[in-house]
Amino acid sequence: MATTTIDRQATTMALAHALSAAERGLAVIPLSRTKLPALRSPHRTDPAGLPVCHGECGRFGHGVYDASTDPRRIRTLFTAAPWATGYGIACGLPPYHLIGIDLDTKSGTESSAALRELALRHLFTIPETVVVLTPSGGRHLWLSGPPDVAVPNSASRLAPGIDVRGAGGYLVGPGSRTEQGIYSTAPGTAQLAPAPCPPALLRLLLPPPRHAKPTSSSTPADVHGQGQGLIQFVLAAHAGQRNTRLFWAACRAHENGIGPDLTPALIDAAVHTGLTLREARSTVASAARMTGNRA
Repeated sequence: MATTTIDRQATTMALAHALSAAERGLAVIPLSRTKLPALRSPHRTDPAGLPVCHGECGRFGHGVYDASTDPRRIRTLFTAAPWATGYGIACGLPPYHLIGIDLDTKSGTESSAALRELALRHLFTIPETVVVLTPSGGRHLWLSGPPDVAVPNSASRLAPGIDVRGAGGYLVGPGSRTEQGIYSTAPGTAQLAPAPCPPALLRLLLPPPRHAKPTSSSTPADVHGQGQGLIQFVLAAHAGQRNTRLFWAACRAHENGIGPDLTPALIDAAVHTGLTLREARSTVASAARMTGNRA
């Protein structure tokens, strides 16, 4: 009886918060305690090979494609999912074209430090914006993107411990109750609008041009310029971060066309932090394959 009452209260509160978010122009969907969409796909038993449906069938259960700012539709969604205890905010949609920067806490304060390092290296400042505090101690920074740019979702691509929520993704809304606890807005940020994403950060969030290739005339300067920062990033790794930092740095090197020339220095830096030569070579080779190159 007590559990049922608590769940009903959580659902009522989640709906209220979701409707409040919708008033601000944020499209929402109901979430379960696991932070997943509360409504399962109506196509989960369909035969393989059918065209992917993004809600054209008219039924609920299409994740962010169900998201809406219409109060009537939102109430109907929550009525269809009475077990929902939270809500998700769809990213990439007008008017804000929301981008979420998810700073994880599995590595302590490492993700926040990595973001500050990126800001210093690429000369941008994180603006004052909405900040949502997660039950595990992490933070979600809300930024507004341009309408003609689709920022992809990514995990630890920007830096270790930093995930990005963009087009097709969603953020757990403040006021949601999950298995880990309740999401809340950081003091002083609840009434802010998502601030525009700094152009330098936006460039980092977008995938590199596919045609970027190393050229013999630019390699030395690039290795001593961009490459030095990547090498220092690897050298700053602590136990438990070495492989992750090396992999991330090697990926960035290949994406910027300096991977082959920077590989020896990255391996040396990783060995200096405590990785074996075999581990370092294997990690760099994996990064090369991941980015479509060959080590």
